[in-house]
Amino acid sequence: MTNSRSPEGDAWSALVVRVFQLNGLLTAHGDALAAPAGQSSARWQLLAAIEDHPRSVAEIARMLGLARQSVQRVADLLAEEGLARYEDNPAHLRAKLLQLEPRGRAALAQIAAAQRTWADRIGKRLDVKKMRTATAVLDEALELMRADGLPDDQESRGKRVGKRG
Repeated sequence: MTNSRSPEGDAWSALVVRVFQLNGLLTAHGDALAAPAGQSSARWQLLAAIEDHPRSVAEIARMLGLARQSVQRVADLLAEEGLARYEDNPAHLRAKLLQLEPRGRAALAQIAAAQRTWADRIGKRLDVKKMRTATAVLDEALELMRADGLPDDQESRGKRVGKRG
């Protein structure tokens, strides 16, 4: 039995490490962009997820690839603070829809203005063609991973998703 990966496995592993590193930096930058609006990256993601139309917590969790419980916790905070509200879901009696409130829309607009400036500054220092290629590769990887599912120990992993420490 060999302990080494294939060249393709090595390339995939290197990409995954960079995505993890990028995720950490994106969260930190997102927190900084959202802070003047009194928000965090997590709150920003949820506000943006319901910007165009209400969604259930489960739908938001699937869309963002997060644990439903962590989305529920942030959604409840947004509702408590008047940034969003729960409304009845005609498609499901128990799963309420999270709807953006005017205060939430104002916070999202403030964050979006800061994000535009940041995105333009970073984007101008990268090659557009390479960014589009990277996006296409990441889209393909997302599709493959969704189709592949979680590893064999998915149940124990699923219980740990979204939990800290």
